[in-house]
Amino acid sequence: MLSKIKLLIGLCLISLSLQAQKDSPAKEFWNNLQSHCGKAYEGILELPEEDEAFGVKKLVMHVRYCSDTVIKIPFYVGEDKSRTWILTYKNDRISLQHDHRHEDGTEDEINFYGGTTTNMGKAAIQFFPADEHTQLMIPAAATNVWWITLDESTFTYNLRRLGTDRVFRVVMDITSAIPAPEAPWGWKED
Repeated sequence: MLSKIKLLIGLCLISLSLQAQKDSPAKEFWNNLQSHCGKAYEGILELPEEDEAFGVKKLVMHVRYCSDTVIKIPFYVGEDKSRTWILTYKNDRISLQHDHRHEDGTEDEINFYGGTTTNMGKAAIQFFPADEHTQLMIPAAATNVWWITLDESTFTYNLRRLGTDRVFRVVMDITSAIPAPEAPWGWKED
């Protein structure tokens, strides 16, 4: 009888150990996104429907750089290579920053805005409310919330400015990679 109890206790400890080793939702999201490193995908602007700056142009994302803590995803809008989404993973939180460059590679005046998740989120979705740096740089963006979804077939980049009609949603088809585009403006290899 005592040996059965010891066996049950041992099995319970193994089970608890395995549960503790399971990745958090933020880490699952991170690992899934990293599995796309080096790949490029084409997508569409879903919202706003009548956006002239994005709606009629080819939209491409390229998961160009991945490390244990940083993922850089240039986002191309037609011939415009000025945008890179930078995600940083630290302590089960993910930060999103927007790097904007001019054609000569110099930083845009409005740069490195974004936010950090306030919890571990879900394996398929992470939310990034605007941080203080964003609020100080772009006061109107103080109520911005960005979110990224990721599943087997799509990557979506979303923006909603709470209290306004501002909404933005790009849907990328990640079921078939396209040839990787050239480096975005100002790109430096890490």
